[in-house]
Amino acid sequence: MEGTLRSVLYFASMSVRKLQRTDGAIFFCTYTCWNWLPLIETTALYNAVYKWMWITHRKGHLILGHVIMPNHVHVMLFVREGHSVNALLSNAKRFLTYEMIGRLQRAGNNAMLDILKNAVRPSDRARGQKHRGFTTSSDIRECLDEAMIQQKLEYMHGNPVKGKWSLVEDAIDYPHSSMAFYFRGTKGAAPTTHYHDAIFA
Repeated sequence: MEGTLRSVLYFASMSVRKLQRTDGAIFFCTYTCWNWLPLIETTALYNAVYKWMWITHRKGHLILGHVIMPNHVHVMLFVREGHSVNALLSNAKRFLTYEMIGRLQRAGNNAMLDILKNAVRPSDRARGQKHRGFTTSSDIRECLDEAMIQQKLEYMHGNPVKGKWSLVEDAIDYPHSSMAFYFRGTKGAAPTTHYHDAIFA
């Protein structure tokens, strides 16, 4: 919990400015495994999520923060002007589902494969989809000012120690999070950019 307190004190000390966006926008996004199943943990999918982040980064978008949980992903994105955040997340889920199914097949986890196969809607099956790895919709919120960015970063960074989760004692030590980047300057596996560099550059 100490890491969460650090977050409150750190962000409370920062100025709050309205975003004057002329190019692109910042979004706080969440996409969740089908039926909240811990598929990311089950298939050790963390490295594939980072791979998607790097692909997204190389296309000119920015990863401003993230937390990868056992069954969902929080990510803050700066999306280039003229690009769709919905398309980015749809591509993420399609790419990660493909990787997830391959890992389940190699592990011989037929019970889970059957669950994900039966979750496909008839309309999607008619278009060739064989398994559903993530929920159809994603939670997407545009961050309209610095205060909202700070609030969403604090929320996502606290996830590993909140509610039913007790993944680490101190949220700053959770390895699949950008919290250590913001508080220690530690570069992790994700291509993280400080949000200041996106809105005040």
